[in-house]
Amino acid sequence: MTVESTAARTPRRSAGNKAGTTGTKRTTSTAKKAAGAGKSAEPALVQLLTPEGKRVKNAEFDKYVADITAEDLRGLYRDMVLTRRFDAEATALQRQGELGLWASLLGQEAAQIGSGRALRDDDYVFPTYREHGVAWCRGVDPTNLLGMFRGVNNGGWDPNSNNFHLYTIVIGSQTLHATGYAMGITKDGADSAVIAYFGDGASSQGDVAEAFTFSAVYNAPVVFFCQNNQWAISEPTEKQSRVPLYQRAQGYGFPGVRVDGNDVLANLAVTKWALERARAGEGPTLVEAFTYRMGAHTTSDDPTRYRTDDERLAWEAKDPILRLRRYLEAVNHADEGFFAELETESEALGKRVREAVRAMPDPDHFAIFENVYADGHALVDEERAQFAAYQASFADEYGGK
Repeated sequence: MTVESTAARTPRRSAGNKAGTTGTKRTTSTAKKAAGAGKSAEPALVQLLTPEGKRVKNAEFDKYVADITAEDLRGLYRDMVLTRRFDAEATALQRQGELGLWASLLGQEAAQIGSGRALRDDDYVFPTYREHGVAWCRGVDPTNLLGMFRGVNNGGWDPNSNNFHLYTIVIGSQTLHATGYAMGITKDGADSAVIAYFGDGASSQGDVAEAFTFSAVYNAPVVFFCQNNQWAISEPTEKQSRVPLYQRAQGYGFPGVRVDGNDVLANLAVTKWALERARAGEGPTLVEAFTYRMGAHTTSDDPTRYRTDDERLAWEAKDPILRLRRYLEAVNHADEGFFAELETESEALGKRVREAVRAMPDPDHFAIFENVYADGHALVDEERAQFAAYQASFADEYGGK
């Protein structure tokens, strides 16, 4: 099965060969193109909506969105708008000193909402630390995402309540967790699937390579969803790979597909296809959502030091939210009343987030000593006592205040 569409080609800032047919040998000419890292190329990808909001037919993936209704499309738009609003509020809260750090998803809403809405309730998600849109799709309260970034908890939600694992800070390690969980699903005889999210930078981690190996050997029902936003902090993708990232799957014996990461419909369709493969016992799939991080890596980063304004402006023209809005308006699926009502809802969400964060209680200072050892430990007891004395010294110095 061919897993690409030549209906749309997105200009890439850097190297890479045109995508080939998954599951086939690369021809000599294709191999030569792959070796030409550093030269301009236009990689093929699956696209159903152009940046101008025009519907593109795709013989292989149209059937996965054939039953989508006008209400569904408005729902996808709402998801992206509210996710972006929450993300913007979190960034502002960090700038105001209310959060220690924040990792923005700006520009990646389509990849996350499209793939997140492709999941069934019994599927399990293993995110990194930027999957705020996927968390939204899984029903995790946005305010729960902020506790860790404020430093008041270690996650904020029960993973098993929404089949959405806690955020993972260690780069790439969640792919191994996802693979192990998927192997367990197979042994249990369940027909659910697992999806692991990671970025282009994480794709070079050893944990990801191990996850690919084990998932392929054990035919695990897992979808590896790589959001290639083209910058691993300040490291561009072409410094990591001489071929498009999705082609790495070929070396492990399972399919890879590149999708327009700013096209919510394409991400929905491709992820549905990959999940169906997993549930049918056909093993893992690598999905590379080719997108762009329009903001900073985190609020501690300054992207102006390593990328140009022209590049950013070019990708802003491919904005995933504006793209779907243009389509909704073109086919008369949404009117000004819908957009105005959504704007009101968006502002209400921002207010709720602000109030919730500022109302979060400080954590118990002594909680760090809990659960270090199952049965307690003399050294931990000693450290707790030393910390208690340190805390008491402030009360003594300031007269108990």
